[in-house]
Order: sequence, then structure tokens, then C-alpha cells
Amino acid sequence: MAKKKPFVLRIDEETLKIVEKWAADEFRSINGQLEWIINKALQESGRKKNKPDSKS
Repeated sequence: MAKKKPFVLRIDEETLKIVEKWAADEFRSINGQLEWIINKALQESGRKKNKPDSKS
């Protein structure tokens, strides 16, 4: 598994509330939801390849 690097993210309150709700609906943490959103966007743009064992 790749090493994860922490960083600070500035996000407006309304967007954060939407992500929090979405994460709760998907039984994920907010961090997990943001990782999922970023990975999905990277895969859909062709910038990141799907891994065979990926659950996306």
C-alpha cells in the first residue's frame, strides 16, 4: 500500500457539509470520501489507471 502524506486542505463550510453528508451516506470517513472522489476523478480523466483489485 502506498504511503499517505498528510496535508492541510482549505474548503468552504457549505462544501464540507455536503461532503460530510455524502461520506455518512456511503459509510466512509470524510478523509476516505475525499480520497475516493479524487481517485475517481483521476481515473475518469485518464490520469490514473484502474488497478485490477480496485473497488471503484
